Amino acid sequence: MSESLQLATFAGGCFWCMVAPFDEQPGIKEVTSGYTGGHTVNPTYEEVCSDTTGHYEAVQITFDPNVFSYEKLLELFWQQIDPTDAGGQFNDRGLSYRTAIFYHNEEQKQLAEASKAKLAASGRFQKPIVTEILPASPFYQAEEKHQGYYKKNAFHYNMYKEGSGRAPFIREHWKKVKSDEQLRKELTPLQYEVTRNNATEPPFHNEFWNHTEEGIYVDIISGEPLFSSLDKYDAGCGWPSFTKPLRRMEIAEKLDTSHGMRRIEVRTKTSDAHLGHVFDDGPGPDGARYCINSAALRFVPKSKLIEEGYGEFLSLFE
Repeated sequence: MSESLQLATFAGGCFWCMVAPFDEQPGIKEVTSGYTGGHTVNPTYEEVCSDTTGHYEAVQITFDPNVFSYEKLLELFWQQIDPTDAGGQFNDRGLSYRTAIFYHNEEQKQLAEASKAKLAASGRFQKPIVTEILPASPFYQAEEKHQGYYKKNAFHYNMYKEGSGRAPFIREHWKKVKSDEQLRKELTPLQYEVTRNNATEPPFHNEFWNHTEEGIYVDIISGEPLFSSLDKYDAGCGWPSFTKPLRRMEIAEKLDTSHGMRRIEVRTKTSDAHLGHVFDDGPGPDGARYCINSAALRFVPKSKLIEEGYGEFLSLFE
């Protein structure tokens, strides 16, 4: 491993759900699902799930701290779990589904303890924070079928994350809430109708349908990064179209049966804003076409990424 790269190891319940949030971040070189913290060598998935090995399901992240700091990894980790649950995570119960931060050096230990204390003091959760902070121990890579599960089995993964209770929990505890009064003041009438009332703007008569400048598109309400110009293309539909989100973890997909149709609606998790819909007729390897309302987006050009606090994405365009 390069001297500039470091390891971070987190247990957050089912490791299927702990890969995607980190996998697409800048500076992350690899995210591996595996087992750690127990007393057996090279355990299998079945052995770990039997709660006889002492192992946790975990992910080990190889990252460049100069691009994505350990502090930011910790912030992202807390946003994926219920840190008040000592018996597992959501519908997954048992010792192997407990949460923990495994530190690899003294600096990581101190940062983890400070981050945990900050979360406890924030009042975000009413119950005590019980996630353990433990020294790193041997990490055993899980079977190949468990690696990158969210990509290999996207439909089942999304159903599982929603059905297990993890996705609703994240939306409830980490969304950025603004009052209706605030939004009516900050947004134009069209932006409000699209994001809050699921309206659709006219095709070919919206801000970004034929926009080609380099940069990123962010949530008009929360400012969370959503899409990149590098993934934008002309689908001929009259709305901005993208082959994939910039951060899949920011996107929630829900069945939409309005207007007598069956579609998959796309919303942001942080602000719960309606964005548009995703279809399966796109040109990319996943076949996705994210058809998005311009009114739900704000564009940040490449030249202003650093100035506006999105400097971590500058490397995408270099």
